[in-house]
Amino acid sequence: MRSGAGTQELKSRPHVSRCSSTQASKSRNCSRLRRVMVPVFMVGRSLYRRNRYPARDTKIPLRVSRRGGMNGGRMTKTLKAAISDDRVSATYRRLRELIVGGRLAAGARLIETELAGRLGVSRTPVRAALLRLAQEGYILSPGAGRRARPAVAALTREDAAELFNIIAEVEGLAARRAASLAPPPRRRLVRALRGLNGQLLKVAMAPRPDPNRISRLDGEFHACYVHSAAGPRLLALHHGIKPQAERYVRVYVNALVDEIATSVAEHNVIIRAIDSGNPDAAQRAVQTNWRNAADRLGRVITNMGEHGTW
Repeated sequence: MRSGAGTQELKSRPHVSRCSSTQASKSRNCSRLRRVMVPVFMVGRSLYRRNRYPARDTKIPLRVSRRGGMNGGRMTKTLKAAISDDRVSATYRRLRELIVGGRLAAGARLIETELAGRLGVSRTPVRAALLRLAQEGYILSPGAGRRARPAVAALTREDAAELFNIIAEVEGLAARRAASLAPPPRRRLVRALRGLNGQLLKVAMAPRPDPNRISRLDGEFHACYVHSAAGPRLLALHHGIKPQAERYVRVYVNALVDEIATSVAEHNVIIRAIDSGNPDAAQRAVQTNWRNAADRLGRVITNMGEHGTW
């Protein structure tokens, strides 16, 4: 069919016509208009010429019907799962913060209904979050049975030694990678580490040392070389285990203030190893620092007692 003749023919024909009342009663989709079949290639060409279609790369929003949106107002399973996962993750983070910060004390019994009311969520995300916290060692189940309730894990000397030795290996690998960095980023890292360690010593030697600031600066020192060189898997391991060690630091930091000068000296060994580009020495220095910290903390726990044991 020639385009000129086709155009004239289409212009002479009406584009729409009324449908009968019988047709309207049979189908509620009938709007009393009947569409006329027009060759697709002609419609497409004419509309593109008139710029009625957007560019091919333009994202066109989906039309949502008045009757409850897409899928007839029913939420898709994928969307439901995403919302559920987000609620569980948020509940998990809030509970972990309460445990690490000591607002859920070591040994405290955990009741789902009370936690749900405290956080303003249902019991379902609380139950899933507690399961995840149990897998990571933040909470423990004291026994079996219907009345057995989970409890916040106790702070014990044995647990502290295990945690600190795990961190020694994880951060030791990160320090090894940091010592293998190219000279320019390694020099920047060394300057940052020296600045943090200098602040830590200054705060520790003050007439009235601030335990919270000491804890924060020590954490920033270790995070500095970890985040500068660790890969995603190593960071995931570090993020999973390090907050558990922070529980001990928050509880026993006042008794550890007198040991900060020793820790600062061990930090200087780490800095020198990274500065010299010696991966083996950097890894050993970090491992030594954490193992010695485990020994220092163990003596404090022995003197002050364990928290949350039954």
